[in-house]
Amino acid sequence: MIVNSLLILGGMGLVFGLALAVAAKLLAVEHDPKVDMILGVLPGANCGACGYPGCSGLAKAISEEKAPCGACLVGGSRVAAKIAEIMGVAAVAGDGPKFSRLMCAGGKGIAKDLAEYKGIDTCAAANAVSGGFKACSYGCLGIGTCVRECPFDAMYMGEDGLPKIDDSKCTGCGKCVSVCPRHLLALRSAGEPVNVVCCSKAPIPKDKQDCQAVCIGCQICVKNCPAGAISMDGTVAVIDNSKCTKCGICVQKCPAKCIHNLFGPDSDLKVEA
Repeated sequence: MIVNSLLILGGMGLVFGLALAVAAKLLAVEHDPKVDMILGVLPGANCGACGYPGCSGLAKAISEEKAPCGACLVGGSRVAAKIAEIMGVAAVAGDGPKFSRLMCAGGKGIAKDLAEYKGIDTCAAANAVSGGFKACSYGCLGIGTCVRECPFDAMYMGEDGLPKIDDSKCTGCGKCVSVCPRHLLALRSAGEPVNVVCCSKAPIPKDKQDCQAVCIGCQICVKNCPAGAISMDGTVAVIDNSKCTKCGICVQKCPAKCIHNLFGPDSDLKVEA
């Protein structure tokens, strides 16, 4: 009796074992070795700036050709080149690493406050209360949500009440850009240094009362740009860096002094301001 039971159990174990072995073979999911190779190249920040759930998600998407080799903003061109080599494709040349830049100069003593804010300590919350506590409804609120959200500790609040960027730590992940409720942060490369540091679209007479660093819409920069790289977006000048020759004439001519070289002193441009 005991022998029969052992034989039955043994037989069942053998059958089930064979069934599992066959199922594992037939139902096996093939793993692309490129995923592990790409994952080994990615920086492992898992910041999500690429739009995928972490580096592993991006590695899988790239291996399946659902994402470009240069999708990792943190890794930049160096990582993109290595991934392109793994994928067997040509690396696309970029315009260099990008860094976060604030498109507002309305700090303390420059932009007026309408009231003292004592609410929830986030820029989004402050912006939701009657459009913010600053007279300029387009300027930086200076509460520092971007600083706290930076996963690389690359931002800090300056004495003027505006966020500052440490380029030695900034990876260009874009996290700060996405959390700014007023869309005042942008990613720029050293190849596009000349920018209008103002985003206000309020009427000009009211603007000058609200902020001393506002673009006054005089169009002097537009008229004097030899490359035709500057146009107007409402009352604000906009620079097309694909046309800009970095001559510095607009920086010199701007009466409001709201056009700057974002990657060094203005004097580094061809014409000193």
